[in-house]
Amino acid sequence: MSDPLENNAGPDKEPVPDVAEWIKDQPFITTADIEIPTSLLEQVIGQDDAVVVVRKAAEQRRHVMLLGDPGTGKSMLAHSMTEFLSPEEMEDVIAYHNPEDPNEPKIRVVPASKGKDIVNAQKAEANRRKEQKASMLMTIVFMIVGAAILFSFRPDGNGGLGFDPMILIMGIFAAAMVFMVMRYPSMRKDTFMVPKLLLKRDLNEAAPFIDATGSHAGALLGDVKHDPFQSGGLETPAHERVEIGAIHKASKGVLFLDEINMLKMESQQSLLTALQEKEFPITGQSERSSGAMVKSEPVPCDFIMVAAGNLDAMEGMHPALRSRIRGYGYEIYMKNSMPDTLDNRKKLIRFVAQEVVKDKKIPHYSKMAVGEIIHEAQRRSGRRGHLTMRLRELGGLIRVAGDVAQEQRAKYVTLKHVLQAKKIAKPLEQQIADRMIEHSKDYDQVIVEGAEVGMVNGLAVYDSQTGMAEYSGLVLPIVAEIAPALSKDGGRVIATGKLGEMAKESVLNVSALIKKNTGEDINKYDIHIQFVGSRDGTDGDSASISVATAIISALEDIPIDQSVAMTGSLSVRGKVLPIGGVTAKVEAAAEAGIRKIIIPKANQKDLMIETKYKDKVTVVPVETLNEVLEHALIGGAKKQGLMEKLAKLVPKPVVNLPLDGKKATPQ
Repeated sequence: MSDPLENNAGPDKEPVPDVAEWIKDQPFITTADIEIPTSLLEQVIGQDDAVVVVRKAAEQRRHVMLLGDPGTGKSMLAHSMTEFLSPEEMEDVIAYHNPEDPNEPKIRVVPASKGKDIVNAQKAEANRRKEQKASMLMTIVFMIVGAAILFSFRPDGNGGLGFDPMILIMGIFAAAMVFMVMRYPSMRKDTFMVPKLLLKRDLNEAAPFIDATGSHAGALLGDVKHDPFQSGGLETPAHERVEIGAIHKASKGVLFLDEINMLKMESQQSLLTALQEKEFPITGQSERSSGAMVKSEPVPCDFIMVAAGNLDAMEGMHPALRSRIRGYGYEIYMKNSMPDTLDNRKKLIRFVAQEVVKDKKIPHYSKMAVGEIIHEAQRRSGRRGHLTMRLRELGGLIRVAGDVAQEQRAKYVTLKHVLQAKKIAKPLEQQIADRMIEHSKDYDQVIVEGAEVGMVNGLAVYDSQTGMAEYSGLVLPIVAEIAPALSKDGGRVIATGKLGEMAKESVLNVSALIKKNTGEDINKYDIHIQFVGSRDGTDGDSASISVATAIISALEDIPIDQSVAMTGSLSVRGKVLPIGGVTAKVEAAAEAGIRKIIIPKANQKDLMIETKYKDKVTVVPVETLNEVLEHALIGGAKKQGLMEKLAKLVPKPVVNLPLDGKKATPQ
């Protein structure tokens, strides 16, 4: 049997060289020698179909929906669309006071860079008028005070002048009253109504890219500030309280909304209106605010929308909004892996160089360090012959390795730094799984030596429902016990442990298979199955062969080799079916001290374990339950008898009947 760990064929069945050897022949010394494209679109890696569609959408101003795993390049694709939009169409937006209805500010759109000049001219005019009024006011005040002083002196009847202070005091009081009356209400209403520049653009400015992910309604659609002073001439005019939203800032550019399904349905409805009308009035978003009474004239919002999210984004979207995108744009499903070809490996070399340049804090990578990053991309893809496209997580590893090198004052990031980074930069899910394994070792829940009846080491992956690409494997002991049925109606299969729905269903399917393959009437037994140490997040039917082996061992009283672990789904006809996360499961078993691991033969091509584990374990690919039992059960007369009985019960080969009436041949 060929070693499954040495299968290095790509998805097209053509062998590709080992990364560690291939990287040595590449024409660079460090990533500083790698040329990085200036165009964002050319920096996108592995999403060739999406690149073509996005470029076409930008040129034709179409909306786009990008669905797929996090970290696959959705935001970069959206940002790159601005490179194909003309900045000559940029506009400034100005809000004016409406004397006929102060709660409906007027909106004026002017060419880019003109708005500032208009507002500055209005401010200059307002200041001039303010100075004129102030000068006139002070002239009146001085005239009143001067008159009061003049009339305070009058003849005293003796040929001289007398001074009456009351006249002076009354004059000063009159001057103060005139100043107060003329200073505040009239001055604010007549002089301070300067327009507000809502949106300012420069002629040389590129088309805007606005990331409105997670924005509340006011930040997305615009808002009107609350004004607690609403009387006495102290209020702020409505047009000065108007604030534009992301949809207005993105006009003539791109509006990016990740996790679109998290947007409130009311906001999605308003967004749909903005898409249709290409303009949207600004109003107060809070009903308790004074701004709720204000509603401006429509403000331009002619943007290209790029909505993004995971597959569940479609469920939370407003149907009409999605229909608008489908009818006037494109929907793209992002790839989460790409073929492991020489060309794609070179793209990953460039990706490492791009991440170093973007970070600006870490040193460049050496050849062997880049090779380890590519090897990690192979492992994280979960499929032999593929490279992961979850580049954000891969970029995280690149930065951590760079930080390690920086801390050690190294000139370049080396292979040693990347290996150190892989130990300290594990995902949270992997850290949880590692702690579970360590905890189980303390209490001997996982037995890796000797033989036990009805007890088998199953393998599982921890799924935290976060959408992380890297699985976290753990050893999950499964124990089966047989007891006489307590019910006259027949026995039951009782499974305990925190299992998901799929795992529970797999237990029921296994019971039917055991009855058929062993010839044992299990209706007279109660079969108790315990998943030792299982936790929330353990799901799937990959424990099917483990459950079947444990039950058969308990029924036939044949011990199971505890140095063996296994994973695989099982059809009702005894065929071992492929499962997910096989690499993480095998590595977890090796870490726990398991020496032999049984996996579905169909998963042989997916196995990409670390080099340090290859000498610790023997991986056995199997196709049928009989093969599983042959490798898992301890030899002896009972095992021999069971295998002979199973051989007799195995169905005869299926014969394909030819359509031409000739003799059929067994398959």
